[in-house]
Amino acid sequence: MHPDTTLLLVGANDETLRKAKALGLHVLLLQHPEKFTEEQRGLADVIRIVDYTDLAALELVARELHESVGFAAAVSVTEPGLEGAGRINDLFGLGGTGFAVARRMRNKWAMRRHLAASSPATVNAAPLADRADIDGFGAQYGYPFVVKPMDGTASYGVFRVDGPATADAVWAKVVALRGHRMDRGSMPLAIRGFLMEEYVDGPEFSVECFSFAGRHVVVAITEKFLSPDHFAELGQAVPARLDARAEATLRWVVCHFLDAMGLRDGVSHTEVRLSGRGPVVIETHNRVGGDAIDELVRGAYGVDLVRYAVGWPFRLVPELPDVPSAHGAASTLFLVGEPGQVESITGVEEALATADVLKVQITVRPGDTVRAVRDNWDRLGLVAVTGADTASAIRRGAELLRDTIRIQVRGEDGAIRPARIAAGMNPVFTVGAGAAPSISMTFDTQPA
Repeated sequence: MHPDTTLLLVGANDETLRKAKALGLHVLLLQHPEKFTEEQRGLADVIRIVDYTDLAALELVARELHESVGFAAAVSVTEPGLEGAGRINDLFGLGGTGFAVARRMRNKWAMRRHLAASSPATVNAAPLADRADIDGFGAQYGYPFVVKPMDGTASYGVFRVDGPATADAVWAKVVALRGHRMDRGSMPLAIRGFLMEEYVDGPEFSVECFSFAGRHVVVAITEKFLSPDHFAELGQAVPARLDARAEATLRWVVCHFLDAMGLRDGVSHTEVRLSGRGPVVIETHNRVGGDAIDELVRGAYGVDLVRYAVGWPFRLVPELPDVPSAHGAASTLFLVGEPGQVESITGVEEALATADVLKVQITVRPGDTVRAVRDNWDRLGLVAVTGADTASAIRRGAELLRDTIRIQVRGEDGAIRPARIAAGMNPVFTVGAGAAPSISMTFDTQPA
């Protein structure tokens, strides 16, 4: 095992390991105790089981491996491992994304403070420490505004304060969650603090990028479908249906944003709303987007972002052109249900056998509790498919969820009903020339 061809992965699923090995890399895996699988034992060259969110414990293991085996790069494409990979890059001068950049891309308050220091703040924000802060923020910046974890994910613990009358209820939810581990999903993360920030209205998109030594390539722009009642995502599609002006605006803004954040290499996923005052960055991450976005990008553009993430540090993948061309389209749609209990699940294997299906992921089993949708983890499953164009991909996904994949839910009234396609999908949505906003946000154009 030669250090120059050895990758240290901080957390990874089986698929990420397979892709790293297919590139010819030796892989050292630092895996969380709750995330280890038997397949990883056969895939990784060396495994260390460690809580990689504990940076002191992570450093001890990384130092031992650096001395005994050696490695040329440290990478993570999973949310809890991003800061740890950054710390390892700093410790050994590996040249990848460091801790400071990873931290401000993952922590929403750190991001807002950094942007405010380098350019005019695009969104007013403040930390939430006590009940009076909610009233003070509303009085200064108006209603509605958003309260959310500083370092959360999957829309968990995100609330909208519509006016003074809702402040007590939001504060009670903050108190109940603060300091506790997320009670759903598989992320080994705790909620340490909350942030208040102005509410930004308008259609939302995510911009999937890969950066090559400071050259940012927008690989895809993802159209997102959100509920007006909560912040959970109900569907996504690529390529986003934007006119040329709106697309150019998003590309320009996100590339300058990544410069301001100091990101120079690797994958990123940045969420932006096209508001009446211009495009506004909501949050960002130096990892692939969730909800099978990497599958959509691969299906529509032929670009495997995970393969790029593990291969680029060793220059095993070619640089992409500034504007990759799509050879088709792809979409992800979700199933949700009324509160109750899952009775049965059918049609998954049938759907997977269909040529245009990229992924089927069911996140519940018979007997599981079904809750009203509050965040992404309340959804029951997804199907990701390809199509000739974006509208066709959305329609195809809807057909599969309606006719093939069936999740039966016994409601609280005892009646059994099928899960339904998440509301809010609009197969004809477009941002046209008349709706494209002007650029009103500014970022420092030099790397931070």
